Amino acid sequence: MITRTRLAAGACALLAALTAGIAFPAPAAAGEPTGEDAPKVNLVLDVSGSMRTRDIDGGTRMAAAKQAFNEVLDATPEEVRLGIRTLGADYPGDDRRTGCEDTAQLYPVGPLDRTEAKTAVATLTPTGWTPIGPALLEAADDLDGGDGSKRIVLISDGEDTCAPLDPCEVAREIAAKGIGLTIDTLGLVPNAKMRQQLSCIAEATGGTYTSVEHTDELTDKVNQLVDRATDPVVTPVATEGADTCAKAPALESGLYTDREEFGKQRWYRVDVEPGQELRASVSVGADRTVNPSYGVLLRAVTVHGREIVRGEAAGNGRTDALSTGLRYPKAESDEEDAPAETVCLQVTNSFSVAAGVKTTPGLPLELTVDVVDGPGDSDDVASFGLGRGWWLLGVLVLIGFVAGLLWGWLSRWRFAVWRAN
Repeated sequence: MITRTRLAAGACALLAALTAGIAFPAPAAAGEPTGEDAPKVNLVLDVSGSMRTRDIDGGTRMAAAKQAFNEVLDATPEEVRLGIRTLGADYPGDDRRTGCEDTAQLYPVGPLDRTEAKTAVATLTPTGWTPIGPALLEAADDLDGGDGSKRIVLISDGEDTCAPLDPCEVAREIAAKGIGLTIDTLGLVPNAKMRQQLSCIAEATGGTYTSVEHTDELTDKVNQLVDRATDPVVTPVATEGADTCAKAPALESGLYTDREEFGKQRWYRVDVEPGQELRASVSVGADRTVNPSYGVLLRAVTVHGREIVRGEAAGNGRTDALSTGLRYPKAESDEEDAPAETVCLQVTNSFSVAAGVKTTPGLPLELTVDVVDGPGDSDDVASFGLGRGWWLLGVLVLIGFVAGLLWGWLSRWRFAVWRAN
């Protein structure tokens, strides 16, 4: 019984690993890592009047930010093109319209002169409003151009004071451009409303939110985010799916990004030659508050509408993204000039939002397409990717059989000895 249980457990683990490999194929060659252009980071600092508050390690929030910036500037890698933008640093008056335009590039994004950058930071004095939305728009323009990684690090001690230009909507618009820009946010001594707004900004672009209450925490986190910009990145290619397969864009192996409306579908086309295998996966992110119980469906169908294979996933409100995948091996053809088969990929979601939550732009969608050489032999195709794993399974079965025979022989021998004695 124990032997059979262990064999069953091993087989289940093997099948689980196989299923994971099928559902989530390896990243495609599309959008290869960008390493030719230098990574860019724009530090966006809130210099509004509230930064005078003395509640961080006995000093003001502004003093903590200045100390952190000086240490970050000393530690910034040489290859990083770093800039500093401020918001609320220049206008001390009460005119809302003027205050909501108060954002400026303190130090331009480019090769870092540490002395010059520190001098510029030293001149800052907490002054005015908190125009986070306008500052993010300008910060994104500061990083325009190039294929390297782009990151905004927003540091604020309060929520935006320039609505109706909602910073969260601004972040979604930036993400919808498909320029590979990530926004990370840090909240100084946060309250619930500020935490919610800064979290929303970060989630819209795949960034992170961190609450900070000490100077050393601020320094460590900003340093970590600046260093992260030097990691190799894969930039998705922006595409636009269609509402039918006939109008769908033709895709090659690669990583693609798109936007999909709530409860709608997107179609894409991929050509698969005889002997090749199509591997596709999709992730749909919930970048705003959605109702629980949702799902994502990825289908591969023929141009005539016959389903070939599908992958699906369901969520219950505990995750910010859903992913699923599929693979389709096309058999070899006896014809030398056999045409490629056009496979239609359909992405459907069942997300929904409560009243008052904006549905535009659509949900961020990331699609990976990989067309590779399929298994060489028909028996390999029938193994559904297990390959030489069948040999291992056969060996395990043989070992179990031999062990069972030996155990039975030993049991009979011991019983015979007991009877004889």
